[in-house]
Amino acid sequence: MSKKSLQIQQLNSKMLAFASLQKVAPPPTGWIKAIRNAIGMSMLQLGKKLSITKQSVQDIERREKDGSISLKALREAARALDMQLIYGFVPNDGSLEALIDRKATELAKQIVQRTSNSMKLEDQENSKQRIEKAIEERATIIKNEMPKTLWD
Repeated sequence: MSKKSLQIQQLNSKMLAFASLQKVAPPPTGWIKAIRNAIGMSMLQLGKKLSITKQSVQDIERREKDGSISLKALREAARALDMQLIYGFVPNDGSLEALIDRKATELAKQIVQRTSNSMKLEDQENSKQRIEKAIEERATIIKNEMPKTLWD
C-alpha cells in the first residue's frame, strides 16, 4: 500500500466518524448561547470565565450565529463552558475515495473526449463502448498517479 493510499485511508476513517453528524443542525441561536441558556449561565458569568465583558460575549454569540467566529474563539468558549470543540470535514461524496474517483473520472472524460473528437474529425471515430473503457482506464491511471491537475 502506498503512503498516499494509507494517508487517504486513515483520513477517511476519521472523517467517517463525523458522517452521522452531518444531519445535526446547530441551534438557531448558535451553540454558545443555546448551551449557556440551557445551563442557566449568564453572559456576565461566561464573560468572567473568558476574561471579557458582557458585550464581548454578546458579540461572540452574534459572530457564531452569523458564521464569522474564529475556531480559536469557539475553542475558548467551549473551554469556558467546560466542554471541548470538535470539528471536522465530511466529503460530499461520502468518502475521500469516492471524491477522488469522481474527480479522476471527470478528468479522464475530458482527456478521452478531446482525443475522441480529434479522431472523429479524422474519420476514425471510436465506439461508445471503447470510449467508456478508455475513460475507465484513464481514470484508474489518474487515481494511481494523483496529479495536481486533478484539483484544477
